[in-house]
Amino acid sequence: MTSAAQPDPRRTESGFPFEPLYGPEALAGWDPAERLGRPGEYPFTRGVYPTMYTGRPWTMRQYAGFGTAAESNARYRRLIAGGSTGLSVAFDLPTQMGYDSDAPLAAGEVGKVGVAIDGVEDMAVLFDGIPLGEVSTSMTINAPAALLLLLYQLVGEARGVPSARLTGTVQNDVLKEYIARGTYIFPPQPSLRLVADLFRYCRAEIPRWNTISISGYHMAEAGATPAQEVAFTLADGIAYVRAALAAGLAVDDFAPRLSFFFVARTTLLEEVAKFRAARRIWARVMREEFGARDPRSQMLRFHTQTAGVQLTAQQPEVNLVRVSVQALAAVLGGTQSLHTNSFDEAIALPTEQAARLALRTQQVLAYETDVTATVDPFAGSYVVESLTDELEAAALALMGRVEELGGAVAAIEAGYQKAEIERSAYRIQRETELAAEAGGRTVVGVNRFRLAAEELAAEPAYRPLRVDPAVEERQVARLARLRAERDGAAVARALGELRRAAGGPDNVLYPMRTALAARATVGEVCDALREVWGRHVPVERF
Repeated sequence: MTSAAQPDPRRTESGFPFEPLYGPEALAGWDPAERLGRPGEYPFTRGVYPTMYTGRPWTMRQYAGFGTAAESNARYRRLIAGGSTGLSVAFDLPTQMGYDSDAPLAAGEVGKVGVAIDGVEDMAVLFDGIPLGEVSTSMTINAPAALLLLLYQLVGEARGVPSARLTGTVQNDVLKEYIARGTYIFPPQPSLRLVADLFRYCRAEIPRWNTISISGYHMAEAGATPAQEVAFTLADGIAYVRAALAAGLAVDDFAPRLSFFFVARTTLLEEVAKFRAARRIWARVMREEFGARDPRSQMLRFHTQTAGVQLTAQQPEVNLVRVSVQALAAVLGGTQSLHTNSFDEAIALPTEQAARLALRTQQVLAYETDVTATVDPFAGSYVVESLTDELEAAALALMGRVEELGGAVAAIEAGYQKAEIERSAYRIQRETELAAEAGGRTVVGVNRFRLAAEELAAEPAYRPLRVDPAVEERQVARLARLRAERDGAAVARALGELRRAAGGPDNVLYPMRTALAARATVGEVCDALREVWGRHVPVERF
């Protein structure tokens, strides 16, 4: 048994031994035709498009949103002027949980971690002057995703932008909320019904919209290993596919619009392998389990965000290096779009300068390095191919356990995924608390290479971005004016129709759209659904 003074051999984040040298023996019997294929072809290990970045780089998104819609709108305009090719919207916690800004539970949280959106007028202000028919918009919203997308559509229609021209993504992945974040509203089954209704609605009304971004990012931020991140994300994806099939949709009618969302850590080699393994597993699941014939249905297209959980408040400028390495891992792994975190996000919402530096990081990778010159440069690498196979096997084993428990929803209801991730998070925390000499995990500036007190005192003062506390007061006043000016009877009728649809088999998005167009608020619509569907009460057995 290894003593504390003699650290265990290096291991990957997923727990595999990391050999000091890999050679041909690591890939003995390995068939590149079966395991790799060509880029843009099954099993998509080498990427979902034949040319990848040699034709054009990935979409460069910057995740932003704070305070009021007007303040966030000003930030979006500057990001677009600075070269951002897509917007990624952060919403505040009350919006994420389906509460209006004047709800008692919203007190103190309005506009803090994202923008406050209470209704169609806020959405109109948020995208004022933004060409909705030209810009791709990603909205990081889950339980109330249908509401926010409908508000976006209503704003587009008011400006004469046909819904068929709208492009973007709603995260809409409520299952991971039960596993890792907790911003759910309804129980799992009606939440899945809402996801399927959104699939059907977008196929008919907003055909270019990506209807879900199935997210492993938040699981990784909660402590999931790369293998757990892939396994539990793809297991959730399987549950969404099954829900859509049960709702009467054909797999090749909706699967091409599915997308995924992963983290990129500083452990570059394992992250590259993770992305490649995830593509291969998903392609096989879609073709063999669900009979998808359209190659687009078999592709695992994904957005990546650099790992916020790895950023430190100590020596925050070091985060610039971390984000660069994380972004490189995402690009070498074949991401379709990327958000790079700002170096100051461990302290507060990013300043404008920090957000600009984060975007410039992507631009340097795209235009000053040679990583876009060839497709999948790690193909055939002894170490990366070995790690890819190991990650695939580990993820499949975890997915098999989820299936044994009855699928993702049943496993969530039993607390399986959450318990597994919490165990991994505890292990990582303990390793960070140990000294590096005793086998611990090095975090530069935190447990090694720290600044002395006099060096800290000499550091220039950092001025974080602070949200004006008056934001909440102004937003509540806007809501009061809205309720005073709108047709209250029309809102009540529309909410009644929504309750009726929620209690039956009809697609709830159509009456929901009517209610929002009548100026019902996000909280009122969610409350109407809570009356019919109830609330989730977590139960844990693991």
